[in-house]
Amino acid sequence: MSAPVDVLIIGTGASGAAVAWSLAETKMRIVCMEQGDWQTPSQYPTSGRDWEARQLSDMHHNPNRRRRETDYPINGAESDIQVANFNGVGGSTVLYAGHFPRFHPSDFRVKTLDGVADDWPIDYQTLEPYYDENDRMMGVSGLAGDPAYPPKPAIMPPLPLGRSASALGRGLNKLGWHWWPSDSAIASEDYEGRAKCINLAHCTSGCAQGAKASSDITYLPVAMRAGVEVWPRCRVREITVGPNGMASGVIYYDAEGVEKFQAAEVVIVACNGVGTPRLLLNSVSGKFPNGIANSSGLVGKNLMFHPYARIWGYFDEELDGNKGPGNCIWSHQFYETDLSRGFVRGYIFEFSRGQNQVAAAVQGMANGRLPWGAGHHDEYRRLFRHRCGMVGICEDLPEEHNRVTLDPVLKDSNGIPAPKINYRLSDNSKKMLAHAVDRATDILKSAGAWDIGYESPIAEGGWHLMGTARMGTDPERSVVNEWGRSHDVKNLFVVDGSIFVTSAGLNPTRTIGALALYVADNIKQRLATLFD
Repeated sequence: MSAPVDVLIIGTGASGAAVAWSLAETKMRIVCMEQGDWQTPSQYPTSGRDWEARQLSDMHHNPNRRRRETDYPINGAESDIQVANFNGVGGSTVLYAGHFPRFHPSDFRVKTLDGVADDWPIDYQTLEPYYDENDRMMGVSGLAGDPAYPPKPAIMPPLPLGRSASALGRGLNKLGWHWWPSDSAIASEDYEGRAKCINLAHCTSGCAQGAKASSDITYLPVAMRAGVEVWPRCRVREITVGPNGMASGVIYYDAEGVEKFQAAEVVIVACNGVGTPRLLLNSVSGKFPNGIANSSGLVGKNLMFHPYARIWGYFDEELDGNKGPGNCIWSHQFYETDLSRGFVRGYIFEFSRGQNQVAAAVQGMANGRLPWGAGHHDEYRRLFRHRCGMVGICEDLPEEHNRVTLDPVLKDSNGIPAPKINYRLSDNSKKMLAHAVDRATDILKSAGAWDIGYESPIAEGGWHLMGTARMGTDPERSVVNEWGRSHDVKNLFVVDGSIFVTSAGLNPTRTIGALALYVADNIKQRLATLFD
C-alpha cells in the first residue's frame, strides 16, 4: 500500500479529468485511477487506411465486440439497446463524435413544465459559468446566435458545412424549420497546442490529429503539470468503508492482476452511468449490505440511454461521403413538448456528412442496392458520396425498472462481477422515435433525396449512460445531494452522467463536464466543512 492520498478519482473521462483539473489548485495529493491504458494517437484507426475495419474490431464502441484486456463484459441480453463505452485514459471521449450541445433551460424543470419525471435540484443558470469554463478547456467550434439557446460564446468558428449540410439545410429552409451549425468539440483552427481538423475520417475511432477534444489531451496534461497523478491499468473492485462509516479507500487490481489497497481521504467516482453503479453495488459491507451509498435503493435504477433513430437518403448530387467529422448541423425544431405529437418532451436532429467507403459497399450489398457482377462498380459510384442523413436523439424518461445490476455469473478478467442491463423502450420513446423518422423523411424529401431508409432504434446506440445514481435533495429519492456528495457517505462523491435526474434530448458530454466542474467548485468552497 502506498501512502494515503487526499483525493482519489476513479475514472479519467469527461468528468474525472475535469474534476481533477479543477481540484489541482488546492495542492492536495490527487490520484486518478484508470482501468485502461494511455492512448497513442499515432495508433488510432484514423492514421491508417484500415480505419473502418478497426472501427468494427479493436476500436469498436461496444466493449463486448472490442474485447480488449482492459474492457469489462456487459450482459445486455435483457436490453433493447446495447451499451457503448471505452475503457482507457480519456474514457469514452476517445470514441465519441465530438457533437457538443448544451442542455436547454427547460431540461432542468421537466416536472414543473410537463408533469413527468423530476426537476433537477439545480438549473441552467447554475451551470452556465461551468459550461463556459468547460468550453474553454475542451475548445468548442460553433456559431454564436443559435435561437434555440440563451446566448453562449463561440470559442472557434464552426466546422465547414460542406456539401451534405448545405443540401440538408436547403431542405430545412423549404420547410421553415430550425437548423444551425453544430457546436463541436473539434478544433476548426489551431487551439491550445492542438492542430485543427484536417478531415482524416469520421471521429468515432479516435482522432490521430488531436483536433477532437478528448480529456486525455485537454484536461489531464494541464492537471498533471499541476501535480495530479494518473495511474493507468488500475481496476477498482470496491470502495472500502472505515469504522466511522466514511470511505477509507479502494481495493484495486494492477496491470499484473495483483490486488492492492489504496487509502484516501476523499473518493470521487467518475465511471459512467454503468460503471459507477457497478462499483457502488459491488462495494458491500456490514454498514452497506446493498452497496455503498445505496440507502435509497436507487443505485443502478433509472438507467437512461438516448433512443436513436438513424434516417438516410440518396441524392443525385455528389456529397461529402467520408470527409471529416460526422456532425455538421443540428435542428432543435422538435425539442420542447408539444402534446399534439402524442408524446412528452422531444428530440434533436444531428445531421451527418455521409458514409464511409467500406460502409457504402457493405450496406449497399446488405440492402440489395449494390449488385454482384455486371454493374457493381457503376452502381457503387452512384451510391458512394451520394448518401447523407441524420440521427434523431430522443429524450429518455427515467423509469426504475430500467436498471444496472450485478450479473450473478459473468465476471471480468479479475473476477469482478460484470454489469447486467435491464432496459425496455417506453411507449413514449417509441412514439417519439416514430415521429423523428417521419419528420426526417420530410426533410430528406424536401432536400431532394431519391431513396430513403431508416433504422429505429439503433440497437447498438447506447452511447449515453445516465441516471443510475441521481442527484437530489431528498435522501430517500436520490443517491447524491445537489452538489454531488453521497447522502450516506460524506467523503464520497459522484460526478459522471449517473447523477443526471433526466436525460434531455441531446448528447450529454458537455453537461457531464460542466457538472464535474460544478461539483469540484463546491468541494473547494466547502473544504473546511466538507464532511459536515
